[in-house]
Amino acid sequence: MTDASTGAILKQVLPSRSPSLQFALAAALVAAAPLSAQADPNWTPPGDIDGLWDFATATPLQRPSAHADKEYFTADEAAQFERDTIARRAEAQKRSPSVHAPYWLDHGRHVQESRRTSLIFDPPTGRIPPMTEDGRRRAQERRDLRASPPTGPEDRNLWERCLMGFNAGPPMNPGGYNNNVLILVTPDTVALLNEMVHDTRIVPLDDEPRLPEHVRQFKGDSRGYWDGATLVVETRNFDPRISFAGSGGNMRLVERFTRFDETTLIYEYTIDDPESFQRPWSARVEMKRSDQAIFEYACHEGNYGLLNILEYARTNEKRANEAPAE
Repeated sequence: MTDASTGAILKQVLPSRSPSLQFALAAALVAAAPLSAQADPNWTPPGDIDGLWDFATATPLQRPSAHADKEYFTADEAAQFERDTIARRAEAQKRSPSVHAPYWLDHGRHVQESRRTSLIFDPPTGRIPPMTEDGRRRAQERRDLRASPPTGPEDRNLWERCLMGFNAGPPMNPGGYNNNVLILVTPDTVALLNEMVHDTRIVPLDDEPRLPEHVRQFKGDSRGYWDGATLVVETRNFDPRISFAGSGGNMRLVERFTRFDETTLIYEYTIDDPESFQRPWSARVEMKRSDQAIFEYACHEGNYGLLNILEYARTNEKRANEAPAE
């Protein structure tokens, strides 16, 4: 991608009233891209994956038990599943209007065009494989910590603390809202900007050495390469506080980005984590090209939820200390 085309995409998908977001992404690209990235103004990437992609979908990560023996919906089954999903969300809104308010939720309303019954395609069951004993132990520790009154923000997960986006990954997985990713490609670098918490992941496409084993990051250490027209990204060195569906810090993640047609980008990921799962597993998401803008998600600035959680814990402690002894 040339400097001119990068600027054109940024201008198209980043709203003018979010200059801080425009500046942050532009600065990240300039800092990450070596001088060789500007050597050939006529360079074109092997695969056409640039642009803004929407990965919202009603297709669940795991296959529903009602369709346990079916890899694909029929057309009628897909339509019924979509109606049932919308009705279930409407009922949830009635029970908890502030949590499930439709004006800020942006779930996908339709299953993927392939009509798969789950995003997971391997194993063939469409389900996450059983966890190992160590994986179950770590999962229970996380549940116990979450169920206990927090002594400080460190006791809450990274999503509540606005340090990570819950659907931004890696791997990226459809969530309740902000299901958008902007992909920009240069000869030596790929930048992936997720709308959720507006993090930008910089993926080198050269032989740059990986980080030492002891250096861990929330988004891991990614390296990419082209396999024909498919971008392949391998990520390791995850911070142990990161967990996707029960994964651990030693997860090896492989992502594949392949342009399918004019409006579709196939995103596949494989999780290989023998410390957590009894076998590797893979999922496929059919991303759709978006003509909308991507916005800054100012999570920290409005994170009253975490403040309220901590205040509630301290208030309960104070009441317990002030309660008369029986």
